[in-house]
Amino acid sequence: MKKTTRQFIAPTLLLLATVTPELAAQISATEYTARRTALAQGIPNGILVALGSPAPSEDFLWFYQNSPFKYLTGFDEPEAALVMVVRDGAIAGKPLIFVQPKDPSREVWEGTRLGVDGARSAFGFDARVNTTLPAVIDSLLGSGAGRTLHVVGDYRPDREIRSHDDQFVAAVARRNPGITVQSANAKLNTVRGVKSAVEQDLLRKSIAITVDAHREAMRLVEPGMNEFELQALIEYTFRRNGADRPSFVSIVGSGPNSTTLHYGADDRFIENGDVIVMDIGASYRGYAADVTRTVPANGTFTPAQREIYQAVRDAQAAAERAAAVNGPAGVLSEVARASLRTSLVKFGLIESADATYDCDAAASRQCTQLSLYYMHGLGHGIGLDVHDPGSATGSGNLVPGSAFTIEPGIYVRGNLLDIIPRTPRNQAMIGKIRRAVEKYRNIGVRIEDDYIVTPTAVEWVSRAPREIAEIEAIMRQPWTGPAPRDRSKVEWYRSTGRPAP
Repeated sequence: MKKTTRQFIAPTLLLLATVTPELAAQISATEYTARRTALAQGIPNGILVALGSPAPSEDFLWFYQNSPFKYLTGFDEPEAALVMVVRDGAIAGKPLIFVQPKDPSREVWEGTRLGVDGARSAFGFDARVNTTLPAVIDSLLGSGAGRTLHVVGDYRPDREIRSHDDQFVAAVARRNPGITVQSANAKLNTVRGVKSAVEQDLLRKSIAITVDAHREAMRLVEPGMNEFELQALIEYTFRRNGADRPSFVSIVGSGPNSTTLHYGADDRFIENGDVIVMDIGASYRGYAADVTRTVPANGTFTPAQREIYQAVRDAQAAAERAAAVNGPAGVLSEVARASLRTSLVKFGLIESADATYDCDAAASRQCTQLSLYYMHGLGHGIGLDVHDPGSATGSGNLVPGSAFTIEPGIYVRGNLLDIIPRTPRNQAMIGKIRRAVEKYRNIGVRIEDDYIVTPTAVEWVSRAPREIAEIEAIMRQPWTGPAPRDRSKVEWYRSTGRPAP
């Protein structure tokens, strides 16, 4: 009997499938309050304003609430703002939320608005019409509440082209001479770096849906189809299992496109002998997965593809072994890079583990030869954003509640030898690596997985097939149509009759 997707999901994810609708992940008003309280701690006295996303330029375009505002409020309508008075590291009084008023003539085009009364009832804020926001901020700044305006939003006053939020803050400053304006984004990023139990549950669901999509694509792929056919199946699987949308542009890159890191066209016919990089992620109730697998188009890796793939997998495994609860994040990148260097020396793609080359024609800068094939970081945080705040694999420690990726790669671009600056030193290097570059040309491999740090372990969550034998085995299975829907992932819709908040 043909196995279903659900039979492949790791035990930890199967456990999530048994959660009842009443117990399904749902961020409570208490948690939102705790987030705002944590943000206020350590902020000097003053007024804090968090700015929601503006309405789309046309009402038929997609609207997505920005992550900082969503994190603090859970409110998903455009043109909103949150205002809090901060005194001695605490919130004074009740937060104010500013929202669009009820307007049946606009709601027939854009959808139902909560309005002031609905926002007050649903979120427990003191709600106001958003047109009153400038007057309220001016009043608070002049009332003794504080002469400092702390801003959460797309605020960066030093850039040449001002954002919507930059312009709003500039207008406040013009009306209130002598105030101090400070960004509170860095402070909020620190708070967001540790994921609560509910956030971890939402991440696990988004990752489980993404794993389902990888399995489906592995069964379907064959030479002759187009990259967009895999993209269509992947994104169909996302939505069919309750995901909001892809958490970023789906990357399905075959052959030479496998060596482009953020290839997004997904419009090439796949050829026999290609490898295909599938870097994809579902967004489930706002929380983003990010999982990459590289597969052979015909179901079997060639000897050269196997060598590159195993080198990347070895580097990822080295980083996994180095990951420890409360341990330093930076060591993961160090051991992964060391593993990649060892493999590339063995393949003849670099001259030695510490070899460099001239980065420019003037030979004024030196770059590692490793960077010719591995030019990105080892990983990043995941959460409401696919690149979410957190220690990830940079500085800091992997504290419980961290959620991050590990994603080493090797990319042997077809034009590599043509784009290296032609200095005498580089010419000598090219002579030594040419044969290896020709052997591995147009092979790009990235393996990316998602991890959550618990109090006792660094847990590998994204358990899609990744060993060579596992990938080749699942690709031998026939694809007979979409796998059965995992009803646990859409139970919220069934139990409430409305989309998840």
